[in-house]
Formats: sequence, C-alpha cells, structure tokens
Amino acid sequence: MRILSAGDEFVGNDLLRAAVRAEVNGSADLDFRELSLPWPIEPFGPVAEVDEASGTEEQVIEALDGAEVAVTQMAPFTRKVFASAPGLKLVSVCRGGPVNVDLAAATEAGVAVTFAPGRNAAAAAEFAVGLLLAALRRISTSSAELLSGTWRGDYYAYANAGVELDGTTVGLVGYGAIGARVARVLVAFGARVLVADPYADRDAVAADGAELVDLDDLLRRSTAVSLHARLTAETRKLIDADKLALLPPGAVLVNSARGGLLDYAPLAPALHSGRLGAVALDVYDVEPPPADWPLRDAPNVIATPHLAGASKQTADRAARIVAAEVGRYARGEALANVANPDASAR
Repeated sequence: MRILSAGDEFVGNDLLRAAVRAEVNGSADLDFRELSLPWPIEPFGPVAEVDEASGTEEQVIEALDGAEVAVTQMAPFTRKVFASAPGLKLVSVCRGGPVNVDLAAATEAGVAVTFAPGRNAAAAAEFAVGLLLAALRRISTSSAELLSGTWRGDYYAYANAGVELDGTTVGLVGYGAIGARVARVLVAFGARVLVADPYADRDAVAADGAELVDLDDLLRRSTAVSLHARLTAETRKLIDADKLALLPPGAVLVNSARGGLLDYAPLAPALHSGRLGAVALDVYDVEPPPADWPLRDAPNVIATPHLAGASKQTADRAARIVAAEVGRYARGEALANVANPDASAR
C-alpha cells in the first residue's frame, strides 16, 4: 500500500510514519512517499477552494505518485488534486476538522476523508484557562511592563486590582470537547460557569457543574467570556458590537477558538473607553495581524500567535489518530471519524 505522508513542522513525517507503521503492524506492506510542508514557520492560508492549507496543489499531486492513502495535517486536497489522483482512496487529516480538504470533490472521487476530533482538546482547554487567568490577573501585561522598566505598583490599588476566578461568573460560548474541559477546570477553581450552545445537552452541562443559558443572558451575567464554538455560517461574527454591549463594564473577553467568531473592529474602542477590561486573543480575523492593527495600541491586550493547540502531546495524539484510521482501512474495518460518509474507501 502506497502512502503519502505530508507532514509539517508540527506533525512531522517522522511522527506520521512511525505511528502508521506501528498501527498497520504487518497487515499491509507499506510504501511511503513524503512531502514536507513549511507550516507553522510559514502561515497557512487558502489554496484554491480550501482553507488553512500549506503547500501547493502541484506539490501534492507530484508527491501522491499513485498513493492509495494520504496522511496529513495541512496539505491542500482540492478538486484538482483529486482529479489527478485516481488511485487515492483515503485521506486521513490529523486535525479537528478537515478544512484543507474539498469534501464534495472527495466524495465525488470516492475518497473517504477522516479527521481527528479531540486531538488538541487538552492543550486548547489549558491554554484558554491560561489566557483567562492572565487577563483577569494582569499577568502578561504587568510582566511586559516590568521587563520594559516600569514597576506598576498601582496594580495593587483596589481600583486596579485583578479578579479571582473563585466566585467569578465565567461564560463559555460553545460546549464541545474543549469547552467542556474548560468548564470542569473553572468549576474546580470555584467559578460559576454559564454555557451558551444551542446543541449542548442540558443534563451533561449540569453534570459538569455549569448552567446552560441563552447567549444574551450569558453575556449580561458574565465577568469573563471565553469562546469555544465551531466556526460556521451561523457562528461567524457571533460576537459583534451589539453583543459586546451586553457585557458588564470592564468584562474580559477570551478568544482561542476561531478568529471568525469575533468581530474585531469594536474591540479597540471598547478597550480604550474601559467598556472592555481586557481581551486575550490567540486567533484573529487576519493571521498574522497587519502592522497597523488597532489592538497593538490598545490597553490590556494579550495576544499570542495561534498557539492554543501547540503541545507535543497534541502532535503525538494527532499522528496516532490518523494512523489508527489507516490501520482500520488496511484491515478492511469501518473507519471511525469520517467527514464524508457518502464516500467509500473501498
């Protein structure tokens, strides 16, 4: 079985190859072809009709070279790629959603596409809580000021002091694998947790110690809000100027999910006026943000370069998840996480 391993600088070909070999373990003879992609050293972007991809269609077509299976995180699998790879039967993508794959074209070509739900849930949940703590307690901003030579003793003044998680109401917008983990951590800190997600199970939310409410109610009641929804047509710019206006004065907003969930335009004015107390961001509407980005000059901004899922365990777990799908395919078993169930991998 010929396999294209299209790794990158995070989930590398060595991880992918070793995981596939361990999983297949003699159930098929493996012939690997490799393609090395430059992400995350070079940012991802749209390639033809797919999003968040690294590399070119031409590179993938050349590297496939008769492959039956492809494992990747970032390679673009477009209509042109599928048309050029008639022997391809399975594309296993080691990320939470295969946005770098044209699912309609894959289905038409009879190529099953799998993905890796939950691969970065632990890393992303921990990072979101870290951003929340940093924003509520001025950890990042006070560190930057101290290193630049300014001792902000006034942060200990009552008017400027931070807020503890213990006893604070935190709203979570979205309650998938990451949002649920964040809720359980926050409850352990002693926070009151509200959840807004029209698809969440009320009993499951309650079992985690949180309360399911509608979005407007969550925004009105929350001292801090963290976004964890998937980006869809329904959720794009879910939090806009009107929604931000519902927050209590001085509230903290965290987005480590998807840049498209948030309208970034009203953030800088809200920070300058004090309407927002702080924002902590790991994702953006444009990545990387441009040089004239208004938030560069706004107060109380924490900004990290899309790092929430960047843990060694995430990369290892992602490789194992895609390898498990290759193993199922090699043994003729049903695939576990298929994004296009109308396609057949056989």
